[in-house]
Amino acid sequence: MLLLAAAVFAVVHESIHILVAVAFGEFKEFHLKPYGFEVEFKTPVSERAGAKWGIISGSSNFITIAIGYVMFLLRKRMKNLQNINLYILGYWLTVCFLLLDPANLSIGPFIYGGDINGIAVGFGLNQYIIQAAFFGLFLFNRELIVQKLFPLYNVETKHPLFQPLLKRKGS
Repeated sequence: MLLLAAAVFAVVHESIHILVAVAFGEFKEFHLKPYGFEVEFKTPVSERAGAKWGIISGSSNFITIAIGYVMFLLRKRMKNLQNINLYILGYWLTVCFLLLDPANLSIGPFIYGGDINGIAVGFGLNQYIIQAAFFGLFLFNRELIVQKLFPLYNVETKHPLFQPLLKRKGS
């Protein structure tokens, strides 16, 4: 189910890039690469400037994270789904939509660049400030998952990466 949730996330994320690029007349091609999906734009990277590049690059991140929060708010309803496959898929979709784009914009740039370049150039912001902000969001969302989603789905782990960073009152 995790792989299905990650695939759904990737399709949603890249589809938003495509839709926004089409709206700006910048969509050229879509590629399926060994390492993942890639949306190619008409304007070469060296010529990109202006807020439209921040919007094209950042809208998919904003929307997928927003979907993650909606799913998080609906977590109790999803937990009560009668179909076990939908129940499990809802859990993994929530995790993916809350964590993948904050990781993509905070840790990902050190490995592969990605959307951060268009956001930084488009909005005239320092890349490291954006990365730091999204790392904070990653930690916040991780804490939501550890403290609210795990207990709801009866997930128990002793793995150090999935222990609460902040102690809840009464614990």
